[in-house]
Amino acid sequence: MLHHGLYLSMYIQRNKKADPELEAIRQRRMQELMAQRGGANQQNAGQQKAQEEAKQEAEERRQMMLAQILSSEARERLSRIALVKPDKARGVEDVLLRAAQTGGISEKVSEERLISLLEQINTQTTKQTKVTIQRRRSVLDDDD
Repeated sequence: MLHHGLYLSMYIQRNKKADPELEAIRQRRMQELMAQRGGANQQNAGQQKAQEEAKQEAEERRQMMLAQILSSEARERLSRIALVKPDKARGVEDVLLRAAQTGGISEKVSEERLISLLEQINTQTTKQTKVTIQRRRSVLDDDD
């Protein structure tokens, strides 16, 4: 395989000297490909920026809705929870927003009501940890 690569490179070098038109065509084609790749990167960057802006806008709307639903104490408690367990806080926010959209919340959620909601969620999502210890048996250990 090495010999084929060597012969191929020698052939290309020989043909470069022999045919300048072919080399010019190759150079143009290479520039076109690079330009296309650069254009695709600009489009991807534009799409990425638009997606990030949409995410940020959705997050702002979410925070505004939560500000309308939660009392200041409850919002503060939820933000402290988000510092420690962001996924849990996000889940609680989802539950609150769904309840607000379906009409389950008629007044602002107080800190006490948020605590009771957190306790309900904790009882539903309690993870049980099970530890199993397996001892390796050595070849020298006897079973008798």
